[in-house]
Amino acid sequence: MPNLDVDRLIRGWRGPALAALIAFLAGLPGLMALPPLDRDESRFAQATAQMLETRDYVNIQFQDAARHKKPVGIHWLQATSVAIFSSAWARQIWAYRLPSLLGAMVAAAACAWGAMRFFGPRGGVLAGIALGTSFILSTEAGIAKTDAVLCGATTLALAALGGLYAQARAGAPLRRRLKLVFWIAMAVTILIKGPIGPMVAGLTLIALGLWDRDWAWIRRIGWKWGPLVVLLICGPWALAITVATDGSFWSTAVTSDLASKVAGGQESHGAPPGYHLLLLPLLLFPATLLMPAGFASGWRHRASVGVRFALCWLVPSWFVFELAPTKLVHYTLPLYGAVAWLIASLFTKLEPSPDDGLSEATRASSAFLTRRIGPVWRPITAIKWNARWIGAALSLFAACVVSAIAIVVTIKFGGAPLDWVWVALTIVFALGGAGVGVWLLFKRDDMAKALLVTCVGGLLAHATLAGGLAPRMNSLWLTRSLAQAVRAHHIDPRNGVTPGPIAVLGYAEPSLVFLLGTETQLIAPADMDDAADAIGEGRPVAVDKKDEPAFLAQLARQHLTASPVASVSGLNYSKGKPVTLTLYQSQTKPAS
Repeated sequence: MPNLDVDRLIRGWRGPALAALIAFLAGLPGLMALPPLDRDESRFAQATAQMLETRDYVNIQFQDAARHKKPVGIHWLQATSVAIFSSAWARQIWAYRLPSLLGAMVAAAACAWGAMRFFGPRGGVLAGIALGTSFILSTEAGIAKTDAVLCGATTLALAALGGLYAQARAGAPLRRRLKLVFWIAMAVTILIKGPIGPMVAGLTLIALGLWDRDWAWIRRIGWKWGPLVVLLICGPWALAITVATDGSFWSTAVTSDLASKVAGGQESHGAPPGYHLLLLPLLLFPATLLMPAGFASGWRHRASVGVRFALCWLVPSWFVFELAPTKLVHYTLPLYGAVAWLIASLFTKLEPSPDDGLSEATRASSAFLTRRIGPVWRPITAIKWNARWIGAALSLFAACVVSAIAIVVTIKFGGAPLDWVWVALTIVFALGGAGVGVWLLFKRDDMAKALLVTCVGGLLAHATLAGGLAPRMNSLWLTRSLAQAVRAHHIDPRNGVTPGPIAVLGYAEPSLVFLLGTETQLIAPADMDDAADAIGEGRPVAVDKKDEPAFLAQLARQHLTASPVASVSGLNYSKGKPVTLTLYQSQTKPAS
């Protein structure tokens, strides 16, 4: 594979476009095949559906409850997608997921675009492919919530900022186009998830300023007009939601959501420091193979402009996420582009010299870090083969974990012959790709081919797992089974024949509301009278098995009759509890 031909084929826009295509292929199977997920995805999708139903594109609500947690950006993107490709009535979850897939594509393309400036066309494209095929991004690409879009916007902003940093280090004028891309991307991150994007960019700038002891270029990135661009993009909705909620949106979003995550483990999602680092090899898979070598290269070449920027992008924000009490696996996703850049540094010659654009202060900072951190890192990074062996072990371990997940899920929730075909394919692709990648790394000493083969195997393993195996695990998709039963017995209130809305007693996951309609009545066991009243009105009622005796007794007391027409069983994976729902059709003639 001649270097010149490959570099020519992926030069310019074609490299980022290829990375975006790979991210599209990685995220598409799960997007199309998986039912609506509980809980966050269904909450986001339902709130978007209500926007389309009510034509209120300012206030965010789930049924009658206000959702004052995140800004409106993701809902606008989802509403646009649904309006173009589907409808709010159809409740096709794939249409709500398309913005997430687009966000993953932007993340991969931006990662490649930014890395190409520092590490050449080949290194840049491989960085984009590494990010686009990572299990965390390809999974988030098929889920209708904020994280893939946030990753795309943040990666684009940091890629533009990296370009400005490179120009400053080279003594060139800072291009206005890059400044504009940075500020627009920052505005998008704010509309998607509030302060996360600005925090990552701000910590990157602070780290660069402290490390280089040079703040002059930072003052020239457009502070006079950039915040105005952000205000023009974010301001109209901020003003509208303030007026619509009398300011309660901001107090709730800050005190109930953001502050609770900073102060403690919100919603039982607390974990000790080191949680994100421990999960990184699995979530970055299949690029895990070269992750340790990328970190080692990052230390050896920390004086190189591109590597230095990647380290300042990665390390400060990673510490913040590790120290925050609330932790979820996707929180560090906006930083995975920096890890991909460190991997990209393996594919270009980086030999810093006195004329590489670095100041005396910068070299003094590097010498200081060497004295302080060197004794810790030197034993790990001095021998190149150490990093390769660690990467090989971690890659094979991650492939084994993916394979084990497929086996365990099938044993617990499946078991049909075709299920095991999908399991076998997942294992072949995960372990086969990792194994061939390790062989190429050691026997052929070809890191590029090793990464590509492993990424192809990982992409196919994720496709078979998320797009083939997981949708067949019927006991995991209790809400889907209930919605199918409602349609099969022709008692869906939305058909205009059966009185509605449908009521559900004792089971209250958001996917119910998304699949069965906004008016779906979720009844707590303490409000048993409401379930009986629904039967009295001729409406269908789904009842949790544990509440069924009390429900039937209440019907008897009110002299009402209903007949069971279907029963569905499965796991409420949000709570980890088995659930059986019986669908009752009223036999009582509603009062006229």
